Amino acid sequence: MENSELKRIASQVRRDIVRMVAAVSSGHPGGSLGCADFFTLMYFEVLKQDPKKFDMNGKNEDLFFLSNGHISPVWYSVLARSGYFPVAELSTFRKISSRLQGHPSPAKGLEGIRMASGSLGQGLSNAIGAAQVKRLNVDDALVYTLHGDGELQEGQIWEAAMYAAAHKVDNLIATIDYNGRQIDGDVDDVITLGNLKEKWQAFGWYVLEMNGHDFDDMRKTLAEAKAKTGHGKPIVILMTTEMGQGVDYMMGTHKWHGSAPNAEQLESALNQLEETLGDY
Repeated sequence: MENSELKRIASQVRRDIVRMVAAVSSGHPGGSLGCADFFTLMYFEVLKQDPKKFDMNGKNEDLFFLSNGHISPVWYSVLARSGYFPVAELSTFRKISSRLQGHPSPAKGLEGIRMASGSLGQGLSNAIGAAQVKRLNVDDALVYTLHGDGELQEGQIWEAAMYAAAHKVDNLIATIDYNGRQIDGDVDDVITLGNLKEKWQAFGWYVLEMNGHDFDDMRKTLAEAKAKTGHGKPIVILMTTEMGQGVDYMMGTHKWHGSAPNAEQLESALNQLEETLGDY
């Protein structure tokens, strides 16, 4: 897909995000906006999936697990826009009886979702299990997972990282949203992560880096990651992003990690984001 078309889709996804959280005065726009380009590339170009044939097993299809489940708005938007469920359903986000809960859940049969997430630190363990099942089934499709950098303060992440390397889970590609911010401020002011590249390498992983707002760089890096699968090590990508990307007043701060814009702020955000596919 041409970069111009990916940018058009990502702009609409960002509109969806701010409208969803503003409608219910609840949700997490900052990280969702920051990951909109990544999700757009993954679901419209990279992942080997068929939205019309979704099932929980995902045999012979690439699987995607969102560990930092609070950025559900971006995932819901991209799932809907790529054909997993009707775009109109986005209007039910965080409402009573909606399938689009604040944190993703497969409980109500929501297409595209295979695990509940939001309790941070658990997604890598789930992804490793799925990757091992694929190997047992002689299924050469891959497993992808996304994490927040603040989430790496959870101990379970590093237990899972050790396990994956020790058991040579080499059909797994994990990505870290490396925006440097979390709910309470800058990540380094809460618990510093040190040199993440050296840390993951020390845990036995291949480590790549990419710009999460550059489609060419992401495309190249994800292709390199895929080429490294099957060589005895899991792969992790450190993806640099800007929290709140696309909305000027949400960028450069952690304050929009979990805060919804009011009506005036929503109007300002929408004025900065082009409507390209039609609002729901």
